[in-house]
Amino acid sequence: MSTDVPGVLKPRLFSNKDLRNLILPLIIEQFLNVTIGIADTVMIASVGEAAVSGISLIDAINILFVQFFAAIATGGAVVVSQYIGRRDHPLASEAARQLIWSSTLLATLIMAILLSAHNSVLFTIYGAVDAQVMSNARIYFIITLASYPFLAVYNAGAALYRSQGNSRVSMNISLVMNFINILFNALLIYVLKWGSAGAGTATLLSRIVGAWIIMTFLLRKNEVLSIGNIVRIKLKWHMIKRILRIGIPSGIENTLFQIGKVLVLSLITSFGTASVAANAIMNLISSFILVPGSAIGLAMITVVGQCMGARDDSQAVFYTKRLMAIAYGMIACLGILMFITIRPVVGIFNLSREATDLSINIARSLFVTTLLFWPLSFALPQALRASGDVRFTMIVSILSMWFIRIGGSYLLSLQFGMGLIGVWWAMYLDWIVRSASFVTRFVNGKWKRKQVV
Repeated sequence: MSTDVPGVLKPRLFSNKDLRNLILPLIIEQFLNVTIGIADTVMIASVGEAAVSGISLIDAINILFVQFFAAIATGGAVVVSQYIGRRDHPLASEAARQLIWSSTLLATLIMAILLSAHNSVLFTIYGAVDAQVMSNARIYFIITLASYPFLAVYNAGAALYRSQGNSRVSMNISLVMNFINILFNALLIYVLKWGSAGAGTATLLSRIVGAWIIMTFLLRKNEVLSIGNIVRIKLKWHMIKRILRIGIPSGIENTLFQIGKVLVLSLITSFGTASVAANAIMNLISSFILVPGSAIGLAMITVVGQCMGARDDSQAVFYTKRLMAIAYGMIACLGILMFITIRPVVGIFNLSREATDLSINIARSLFVTTLLFWPLSFALPQALRASGDVRFTMIVSILSMWFIRIGGSYLLSLQFGMGLIGVWWAMYLDWIVRSASFVTRFVNGKWKRKQVV
């Protein structure tokens, strides 16, 4: 806390070292999640076609709730970050306790409802699938549902550490969780031949361990957050309301975004195998390019949240611009590297000539549009959310997703005969609309007038 921000008398809230210590573990954690996720998918692919199909069907449901729990955790992180920025550690600790209790109780309630109605849910959504696929889906669904409360606890704990500027803890625990998942996948799938039950059990065990470790860390004495006796539940609705005021709009936004992606994917499947394969490969490649941007988005919550809690919107603007510059720089480096090596990288997957040509065609436009618009579309709105401006980001994201990306996908791919290329161009148009909306909001400063604490 040495150098002053230009035009600001107060010392900087975050030194270069603080930012580096926050961002680097987040980048490593995101890279680990992507790469280990690929290894996990490869291992699950060995359990047989019916099991793989059943698991993929349930993952489409699970991702909706995973995103929802992450949004609630983000709501808690915003509230806690702002209290920390205000130097009000007792209320920050109270908000942390309320986040853990409320997210765990909410996840437990969702788990109980879905467990009691799992047959109805599955037959309503996937009633036409093969009986063997449905059997595997049911087993995997029941087991992964049991992991929801533990996932909610881990997400809450990870968000609380990030709100303090400490992302190393969540990185290390994520590494342990992924290792356990891979280890038990190998044991239960390859050795014991449990199939979809093995894949679900490995996920459940990894989340139990992750929740246990992060709670063990949180219950230790901490100079910023003091959780205290977590077993003695005492809900404070005014604090929970503050958390949900951020978390619920973000959760709705994330859930509708995932549903929209499923609708677009269903459209892509009608284009044939080559389009499905090219789309899958380009999604995989883009996930690597976007890792730094995703990490910067998480860092925004902490940095901007603390600035707004300190009632210092000048520093919030300063750090938002700085983090955006970092995001652009890292995405540019990865994008240029991938642009140069795209043909041999695509060649690794042994695609058909048609799928290869489609992938390379998409890649050329993807790298340009990603560099120009993705950070403004997905990293910048995190700064707005950290200030409490969640309703605006939710409305823009939902309208742009459903009218521009989904509507545009059907229009360009079917009416204009562009096929898969049309779907990706519709996504770029979605990014442009988001970018224009969020930049306008950031520049006009209306987000600064939002108050969370």
